[in-house]
Formats: sequence, C-alpha cells, structure tokens
Amino acid sequence: MNDMAGKAIPPVIVGAGPAGVRAAQTLVAHGLRPVVIDEAARAGGQVYRRQPPQFGRSSRTLYGFEAGRADALHQAFDALRGQVDHRPDSLVWNVQDNRLDVLHGPTQRTRRVAFDGLIVATGATDRVLPLPGWTLPGVYTLGGAQVALKFQGCAIGQRVVFMGTGPLLYLVAYQYAKAGARVAAVLDTARFADQCAALPAMAAQPAVLLKGLYYVAWLRAHGVALHGGVRPLRVLGTERVEGVAWHDGRAEHTLEADAVGFGYALRSETQLADLLGCRFAYAPLHRAHLPERDAAGRSSVAGVYLAGDGAGILGADAAEWAGERAALALLQDRGMPVDAARAQALERKLARIADFRAGLERAFPFPQDWASHAPDELVVCRCENVTAGTLRQTVREAGADEINRLKALCRVGMGRCQGRMCGVAAAELLAHASGQPLPQVGRLRGQAPIKPIPMQLAAAQEGLPS
Repeated sequence: MNDMAGKAIPPVIVGAGPAGVRAAQTLVAHGLRPVVIDEAARAGGQVYRRQPPQFGRSSRTLYGFEAGRADALHQAFDALRGQVDHRPDSLVWNVQDNRLDVLHGPTQRTRRVAFDGLIVATGATDRVLPLPGWTLPGVYTLGGAQVALKFQGCAIGQRVVFMGTGPLLYLVAYQYAKAGARVAAVLDTARFADQCAALPAMAAQPAVLLKGLYYVAWLRAHGVALHGGVRPLRVLGTERVEGVAWHDGRAEHTLEADAVGFGYALRSETQLADLLGCRFAYAPLHRAHLPERDAAGRSSVAGVYLAGDGAGILGADAAEWAGERAALALLQDRGMPVDAARAQALERKLARIADFRAGLERAFPFPQDWASHAPDELVVCRCENVTAGTLRQTVREAGADEINRLKALCRVGMGRCQGRMCGVAAAELLAHASGQPLPQVGRLRGQAPIKPIPMQLAAAQEGLPS
C-alpha cells in the first residue's frame, strides 16, 4: 500500500515519547497535521509509559515525583486527537527513498509511509554489559523491570537485586520498593567518592539532583542494602535465578535472589538514523558513535531532524525541549515563521543540561575494566551464542580490528536484536583485545529490518509498489 494519494505529503514523527509529543504539538500549533508513528499502544514513551486503560493506578503511584510532567505530556497528546495522524502499535523497520516501511502490530500488515520532513525521536534502551548467568530466566534489564511494573502491574520477582550503575538503577529500585516489592540489594559499580566529586556539576539541575538524593535516602531508610564500588561477578542458578555474586574490592559476596534487574545507564537507539544516511561521530561523553546534529536538531541529511535520547542521552526534560526545537527547525526550513526567541531559549536550556549530563557521567562512570574481567566462556551475543573467548580468538587469529569485520567473521550482532543488546560489549572486548582506542573500532552498521519482523512479511514486502 502507498500513502500518497495526490495530496501534500505530511511531516512524520517517529516516536511518541517526550520528544515526539512536543514535536507534534509544535507542528500542529503551526497548522500542520503530522503523522506520528509509535511502537507503543499509547503515547508517553518509556519514561512516561502509560498503563493499559483497564488499570486504575494513580499517576502518583506510577510516576512518583514525575506525575505532573507525565500527566501534562499525556494530556498534551490527547488534546491533539484529530489533529495528528497517530499510528500506534507500529514499527518502522526500514526506510528508503523518503518512505518508511511500517509494520502495524495487531494486523501484522506493512505499509509504506512517505514523508516530507522527518523527526526521529526513537529514544533509548538499556546499555548492557553481560555477566555469567545473564541468560537465566529471571534476569531483566532495568528498563524491562520498569516496564513490568508500570505497564503490567507486577514485579519481576519476590526478592530482587538491582545492579549496574546510573540514575536509572536507583530510580527503578525505589519504584519497586515503593510498590511493595522486596528489594534485596542495590549493587552499584560506581563509588561513593565518584558521586561526591560530581555534585558541583550536577547542581546545575538542582531539582533533579534532589530527587536522586531522595531516592537513595529513602532506600536506606527503608532497609535496602546499598553497595557501591562493586564488581558484579555472576548470576547464580541453574534453571533460573537463585542469587548473585559480587566483589567489593576486598572479598567476594553472595546474596539470595529470585530475580535480577541490571544495566549501565542507557544507549541511544540510532538504527533508523543510520538507515537514513545520517553522518555519525564518536561522542566521548556517551562512549558511543552518535548521529551528528546541530543545536536545532538538524542532521546531516536535509529534511531529517533528530530529537531526544535517540541522538544522545540527556533525559526526559531535554527530550521535550529538543522535540520542540526540532519541530521549529522543520518549520523554519519550510519557510514558515517561528518564534526566534523561543528557539534560542530552547537551545540555551539544552546547552545547560549538557553540563549536568557530564556530571552524571562522572558520578556513574562506565566500568572501563569490564572487558578485562569478562571470562572467555561468557556468552556476549545470546542470539548467536557467541562468547567472549570467540571474540578474542577472532581478533587474535583473523586480525579483526573493526566491529563490522568482527561481525562478519563470527556473527556477533547478526541475530534478532541486531546488536542492540551485545553491540556495546562486543565493541569493548574488541578494543581491549586489539589494543585500539574504542573510537577506532567503529560501530555496528544498521541494517533492515532494524527490529524483527515476520519472515513472510519481508518476502511480501519485495512486491509492494514504491
């Protein structure tokens, strides 16, 4: 099917989280009717994910301190009903010739959506560093644990350990404990000294800082064990999670648990930007290659704009500002009048929050020694069952020195997840094994389908008109 029917092609927004909602609101305010495509059934994104209609929990229960912002965002999008072409439960899995290939979940049918101006607001996902036992039933990413609580109204286990690092670690632990789940411990690879040293930079966003301090204080006051400066060793168990083991720099410790939530902050979802041909560059702060954009959100490809965490992790507040600014840039590039003072104010806000983001990185540093401790038998790519030892052997024997060559030789990142789970770890192991700086090993190139689709659908797609 083809969306072109002799009428003007509308701008398209991919993602209905904070960035996508504010972008849609801005375009509508200037007389446009954008298409908004989102994988979720309801707008809100991950951070403000909405519960199913039949659930009756209050916003305060779901979002805590963020209830007001969540409600405001939801109400803003609901008010646009009839003024936007909202396509929920829809996955963008490919793009070519200014047309998106979109799979609509309930019907499992695909259609091509043409666009004249595209705002990519694809958000972020968990940054994963595997450890032995991570493929056991009962192990979830932090984001996965949060979805279970918000969207399904259940905990991932009866005795849960959360580990890794980053602000999300404490937020999810707090949300679980507040909901009545038993949080056995929070294991943070960052040290208390790191967090203290970063306080001056994080003071640039005092309200956010205070909320983070509150989560930590609340957890301590309610008897949740918090351990910093640890190195997670393994998840214990044979058939499912039975506990965790970690090292605190002096001795090894174990703790019983029936579920684990883990993650090391977030990573941007960049596959769509890659398929669009956007230019990428290594971003040291994010320890990743990210699509380039200017202060307004313009990418290196004319008519393509980047907003929110999909182009660099800055948080929900910044995503809202970036979504609005990207929409204003799209309008400017169409020759439509916009409020220049508002555009400049948004850019100043985004610049200020970047300083806070640098403070967060100092408070919760990436565990750069992870690759040196990863055992050879550790499964890094669970889709293709590729181990750390196989990656090291491929580097050693085949001279693989770039991540896509490594992928071609041993299939890491070639499975269903397309490297979204294993890509970070594979790059870290490659850099360590080859002795190269991380920027030089490159990034996994995005390929369609960027997420799994039915095989028969892919075959049928070849016969669709373009």
